Amino acid sequence: METVTTITFAILMLALVITFIRLLIGPTLPDRVVALELIPSILVSIIGVYAIFHDSSSFIDVSIVVALVSFLAAIGFARFLERGGPRND
Repeated sequence: METVTTITFAILMLALVITFIRLLIGPTLPDRVVALELIPSILVSIIGVYAIFHDSSSFIDVSIVVALVSFLAAIGFARFLERGGPRND
């Protein structure tokens, strides 16, 4: 179980690093938006794996809060762009 968890954490951390690089160098705004939306999803996955590994259900609540906050941020960002926010496509 510990080996599988370590490999899972390594893969999720690699995904997080690659997503962060895409956020920094993404040539267009949609690339950056997708990366910005993917980072909280990866964080929710990391928290979920951590909760399973440590057999603690309280981390699931933290995971739900992160998911809800990221969803609200996505809605706010979409409304900002819809109302004519800056674009550099």
